[in-house]
Amino acid sequence: MRGDLEWGSIPRLVRYAAGRYAGGEAVVDGRQRISYAELGERVERAAAACIAAGVEPGDRVAVWAPNTADWISAALGAVCAGGVLVPLNTRFKGAEAAYVLARTRARLLFVTGTFLGTSYVASLRRARAERELPDLEQVVVLSDTAPEGYRTWKDFLAGGDAVTEEAVRERGEAVRPGDLSDIVFTSGTTGRPKGAMITHEQTLRAFGTWSELAGLTEGDRYLIVNPFFHTFGYKAGIIACLMRGAVMIPQPVFNVGTVLANVAAERVTVLPGPPTLHQSILDHPARGAHDLGSLRLVVTGAAVVPLELVERLRGELGVATVLTAYGMSETTGMATMCRRGDAAEVIAATSGRAIPDTEVRVVSGGAGQPGEVLVRGYNVMSGYWEDPEATAAAIDADGWLHTGDVGVMDPGGNLRITDRIKDMFIVGGFNAYPAEIEQSLARHPDVVDAAVVGIPDARLGEVGKAYVVRREGASLTAEDVIAWARREMANYKVPREVEFLAELPRNASGKVVKGELRTRG
Repeated sequence: MRGDLEWGSIPRLVRYAAGRYAGGEAVVDGRQRISYAELGERVERAAAACIAAGVEPGDRVAVWAPNTADWISAALGAVCAGGVLVPLNTRFKGAEAAYVLARTRARLLFVTGTFLGTSYVASLRRARAERELPDLEQVVVLSDTAPEGYRTWKDFLAGGDAVTEEAVRERGEAVRPGDLSDIVFTSGTTGRPKGAMITHEQTLRAFGTWSELAGLTEGDRYLIVNPFFHTFGYKAGIIACLMRGAVMIPQPVFNVGTVLANVAAERVTVLPGPPTLHQSILDHPARGAHDLGSLRLVVTGAAVVPLELVERLRGELGVATVLTAYGMSETTGMATMCRRGDAAEVIAATSGRAIPDTEVRVVSGGAGQPGEVLVRGYNVMSGYWEDPEATAAAIDADGWLHTGDVGVMDPGGNLRITDRIKDMFIVGGFNAYPAEIEQSLARHPDVVDAAVVGIPDARLGEVGKAYVVRREGASLTAEDVIAWARREMANYKVPREVEFLAELPRNASGKVVKGELRTRG
């Protein structure tokens, strides 16, 4: 029987890991070194406290905090009490967090104190004062201190002391594979974010597969830079480590110097993250001062991966396994993945093939042509939270999820994502894909960042306009950019206008908000 089906639920997985890997390290967070047995006890205590706080099976429990050991205990405790986890983006402002909390009618919230100079508690006060969150009964601050009306983490945990181990075990055993485990909200680049509903079985099956394809093993030391509020940070991080007995080393803020220091000090073996993370490590002037020889597994994606990056990771850092993958919240974070042994060209140019027991296809005008990416299988969400219209628009009658992503599939079934359908514009009858143009512009030595949108044109219908962030000290002009583009790409792709910005507008997930650029004209 497959391990994920044997566990059936996250509560059972937590108990399995606490017993199977009891003496091994589970979490390294600063000076804290927590064994798997200790982690099991912490999660059980948090679950007892959730029960004492009135959390019933199916209640939504939110966590709004950076990557820490307490995030792991709080989130898993809530899920082991039968709650449905709602992770909140740490970049959210108060109103954005309040929207998700109100939308899910969350009863309990775990929140950090001050993070990156922002008081999350203060951000919530207005929404609570104006009674925008009538269902939010308790807010627990993951700290030793809390303002009036809020509970400290220590006080919250103490509240569960009267709940027996048997009661906690019964609550966890009552969780079924088909029950909701979490609601992950989309980034909302084109409107209000929507909550993708994912079950325990989907989570365990998808990330059992991820662990197997990646080759994650017991004792691996995994630096988790991807934020826990994101499917990849939580599930390819925490859940995968629980399955395999790997060591979780959460890093709350992405800082290249800290990554280098952590890799060297903790002998990190596994480092997933976006291509920019790995590129910044390779190019960091202090790289040579750190021993990075322990790294053996890198999984990346979410953007085009230059072939040179794959070759440098293998050659300069000696990373044995470099893999790329593609997924989204609506596909439990997993849709395609490369396999160990794939050629560097496949890993760099594609996001791999459909994961086992699922289907991926591209709806296009012919073989090798761009089209919308469709996904079908156990990994497709059960729907958007309390939004049947959006669910029906996303998942058709045959069970295919229409991703809104544009891709190309090679004869081997390997998928290359090229753009978002909503971003595509048509120049004189030719489809222009902004991501492709942006990738070309980014190769200019004086361009730090670029975004392209379609704007009206009397003759061609639409043409491209580029918003560019210049390298500091560069004297790049619009004419320079256009001339360079004419040498690098087909004429219909060349932006007709260029506007320079200090930085591109991004949402809480770090994605460029194209709608805001379009309104600039």
